Amino acid sequence: MENIQQTIMAMPAVALKGLTIMPDMIIQFDLSCQKSILAVEAAMQGDQHLFAVTQKDFKVEDPGLDDLYKVGTITVVKQVSKMPGGVLKIVAVGKCRGKLLSLDEQPSDYLFAHVAELPKCEEEVTETEREAMIRELKDIFTEYVQLNPKHGKALAGRLQRVQGLEYLIDQITVSMPLAIDTKQQILEAETLQERYDILAGILYNEVEIAKVKEELSEKVKTRINKNQREYMLREQMAFIREELGENSGLSDAEQFEEAVEKLKAGKEVKEKLRKEIGRFKNLMPSSSESAVERMYIETLLELPWDKVSKDNTNLARAQQILEEQHYGLEQVKERILEFLAVRSLTKGGDSPILCLVGPPGTGKTSIARSVAEALGKKYVRISLGGVRDEAEIRGHRRTYVGAMPGRIAGGLRQAGVKNPLMLLDEIDKVSSDYKGDTSAALLEVLDSEQNCKFRDHYVEIPLDLSEVLFIATANTTTTIPKPLLDRMELIEVNSYTANEKFHIAKEHLLQKQYKKNGMDGGKLSINDSALRIMIDGYTRESGVRELERKIGEICRKAAKEMLTRKVNKVRINQKNLEKYLGKVKYMPDKINDTDEIGIVRGLAWTSVGGDTLQIEVNMMPGKGEIELTGQMGDVMKESALTGISYVRSISKQYNIAESVFKKNDFHIHIPEGAVPKDGPSAGITMATAILSAITGIPVYARVAMTGEITLRGRVLPIGGLKEKILAAKKAGISTVLVPAENRKDVEEISREIKSGLEILFVETMTEVLEHALRKE
Repeated sequence: MENIQQTIMAMPAVALKGLTIMPDMIIQFDLSCQKSILAVEAAMQGDQHLFAVTQKDFKVEDPGLDDLYKVGTITVVKQVSKMPGGVLKIVAVGKCRGKLLSLDEQPSDYLFAHVAELPKCEEEVTETEREAMIRELKDIFTEYVQLNPKHGKALAGRLQRVQGLEYLIDQITVSMPLAIDTKQQILEAETLQERYDILAGILYNEVEIAKVKEELSEKVKTRINKNQREYMLREQMAFIREELGENSGLSDAEQFEEAVEKLKAGKEVKEKLRKEIGRFKNLMPSSSESAVERMYIETLLELPWDKVSKDNTNLARAQQILEEQHYGLEQVKERILEFLAVRSLTKGGDSPILCLVGPPGTGKTSIARSVAEALGKKYVRISLGGVRDEAEIRGHRRTYVGAMPGRIAGGLRQAGVKNPLMLLDEIDKVSSDYKGDTSAALLEVLDSEQNCKFRDHYVEIPLDLSEVLFIATANTTTTIPKPLLDRMELIEVNSYTANEKFHIAKEHLLQKQYKKNGMDGGKLSINDSALRIMIDGYTRESGVRELERKIGEICRKAAKEMLTRKVNKVRINQKNLEKYLGKVKYMPDKINDTDEIGIVRGLAWTSVGGDTLQIEVNMMPGKGEIELTGQMGDVMKESALTGISYVRSISKQYNIAESVFKKNDFHIHIPEGAVPKDGPSAGITMATAILSAITGIPVYARVAMTGEITLRGRVLPIGGLKEKILAAKKAGISTVLVPAENRKDVEEISREIKSGLEILFVETMTEVLEHALRKE
C-alpha cells in the first residue's frame, strides 16, 4: 500500500449506526440526527461527496474521532427526500473505500472529515490467482445460496457474471446477512488477498453451519413425521376395530386400567399399578422409557398376587400317582403324603422346604414332577447349576438397561398361581463372585418365616412365597453353606440296588425307550437275564442314566437290524447281548479264595455307589519307615499312622518286640492307584492289616469292615453305609463289621440288601480283631 499514491480529500461525513456501506453499493438509508442532516445538505451544496463511516457504539449520541471506525466508504449522494418527523431519506452510491485521517472542529454543527482515498488494488495479484479466487468465491457462494434459499438464486446467477475480484468481494459482502464488525473487517482489510481470505473463511463457515442445521432439521422433521404417522395409523386401527365390532378401540393405558380392575391382588399392588399407568400415559409411545414402563406394568399384571390353584386332597390318589411313576424313593413319598395329610386336616399350614440329596441319576428331579402331579400343583423348574449372580435370584433394578425380574418371580409368572411346586435343581452348584453371593440371596427365599415378604429388585413389591412348595436337589451337602442347609429338610436319596434297578428298567425305562425309538408294539424284547447282565456288567453307577442309555443303544441297533435284514421282531437274551453292547465292561469284585496275611477287605463310598477296597501291608527289613501308596488323601494317611500307633500300643498283647518297629519298614498300599482315595472309614481296616502283617496271623477272606479308629482303639461311626453294604454283598462277602453307633443306619436299610449278610456291630478294635483274625 505504501507504493500507491493516495489522494487526500476533505468532505462532510455521517456516522452510521448499525450499517456499513461497501464500494459500488447503491443504498437507501434514513437519517434523523441533526448533525448528519446538515452534513448531507453541505454535501449537496458541494460536489455531493459524503464520507459514510460506521459508529463503533451506536449508543453514543455525539461521536468523535475515537468513536468511529478508521475505514469507511466515500459515497456520492444521488437523491435526498424529506420525510415527516424531520427524517431525511438518502439514496447514495458507494464510490470507493476511504481512510479517516481527522475531523475538523469547524464547522461545529456537523462532521467534516479529511479522508485518504483507498484505490482498488486488482494489480496486487496475478491474473491466474485473480481468476482462481473469483471462481472459488462464486462456487462457495452458489453452495451457500442453495443451502439458504431465502437469499434467492437470482442473486447467485447475477454474481456469476461479475468479472472483477474486488467488486465480487464487495457484492457478496453486501448480499450476506453478516454482522457489522464482520463487514467492517472485510472493508478494512488492506490487501486484496487479505479481503479474499476473510470472506472465503466466512463463506466456508456459513456453509458448514447451514449443513449441520439442515441435518438437524431433517432429523427433527423425520421424528415428527414418524410420530404423526404412528398417530394416524393408531387412529385408523381404532376406527377399523370399531367398524368390525372388535375391541372397543381402547388404548394401551385403558386396557391396563381395565386389567387392574380385574386383577386379584391387594390394595398396595393396585395402587402401585395405577401410579405406573399414570406415568405411562405421559410418555411418548415411541420413546424407550415407554417400552420399559410397558414391560414393568405387564410384569406386575401377569404375576399371580392372590391367584391360587386348588390342591389335590385325595391321599389315595396322590399315593397311586407316586407309586406308578417311581419305584423306591420311599422317604420322599412318605414325606409328601404326610404334608398332604396335614394340609387336609388343617386346611392350611406352611409348605415344607425339602432338599433331596443323593448321587446323580437316582430320580431326584423327576420325582419333583411326579409330586406336583400328585398334589395337583403347577410345576416350575429353576436350574441353579452355575448361577453366580445374585440378580439371577433377586432380579435387576429397573434403573439398568434390559432389567428383568429374577428367576423366582419369573417362575411364579410362568406358573400363573402363587402356590406352585418350585424345583430348585442343583442347589449345591451355585457359586458367588464380585456381583454377590447367590446362596445368600436364597436364604430369604427358603426361610418360611421370611419368604412371605420376598422382595424382588425389579418388581419392588413384596411377593408371598409362603405357599410355594420348594423342593431342592443336590448331589452333596458339603458345598451348601450351613445357614442355607439349616433352612431345608434333608431327605437322602440313596443309590439303587441291583434289584431296584431291575424293577425300574422293567417297569419304566424299557417302555420309554421302546416308544422313543419306534420299538413299541412287541418289535423288541429284552428278557430278564439280559437286563440283569446289563445292570451288573455294562453299568457302574448309583442311578439308572447309563442303564437307560444302554437300552437306547440296543433299540437303535435293533431298528437298524430290522430295516437291513427285513425282520419283524428282535429278541435280546444273555446269549446275543454281546452282539449289541460288546464285551462286558465291569467285572464284579470277588473275595480272595484263601485267608491271607496282611490283606484285609475294606468298604468305600464313591459318587457312583459303594465299592470294596483291598488293603495290603508288607513288612520288610529297614529303618522303621512307613510308605503309603495308592493315591491316599491326607485324612486316609492320618488314619494309617493312627492304626500303626494303635498296633504299637497293643504289641505286648501279641508278643511283638519293640525292635520290630525300628528294624522293619512298613508299606501300606491300596490297589487301583490311579483312583484318588480319602476319608477316615478305612482306619480299622488298615490297623487290622498292619497287625496281621506283623504277627503273621491270616485275616478271614469273607470278612469286610468299615469304621474310623482312634489311638485308644475305639471305633467311630461313618457314612454311606447302604452303598458299602451293597458293595460287600456284590463281592460275595458274608460278614461285615460295622461301628456300633451305625446300628440305626443299618436298621433303615431294606431287608433285600441285608439278606445273606452277617452284620456285626463293633465298638473297639479288640472286637474287630476277634472277628477278623483267623484263630489257629
